[in-house]
Amino acid sequence: MKKEKAELSVCSGELFIPVRINQDLCKGCGLCVAACPKNLIRLCTLEVNKKGYHPARFEDPNGMCIYCAQCAVMCPDVAIEIFRQLEE
Repeated sequence: MKKEKAELSVCSGELFIPVRINQDLCKGCGLCVAACPKNLIRLCTLEVNKKGYHPARFEDPNGMCIYCAQCAVMCPDVAIEIFRQLEE
């Protein structure tokens, strides 16, 4: 099975990605961008999804996400899933 892009995967090697945005469901409304208290989500204006929208993208290189799930709650298309890394 072919690996998905990092923005669609929950884990990418050693990097844990707590927010998964389904790029094909996203219509680029920006509600998640406004809802994120840490400003970790932006609209990707350089890409278009299958429906012709600029999808949202989660970027958290410093691990600042607080798992509040406000982005997922605000998404009208249920395109966002939140994952929490299990402690070993």
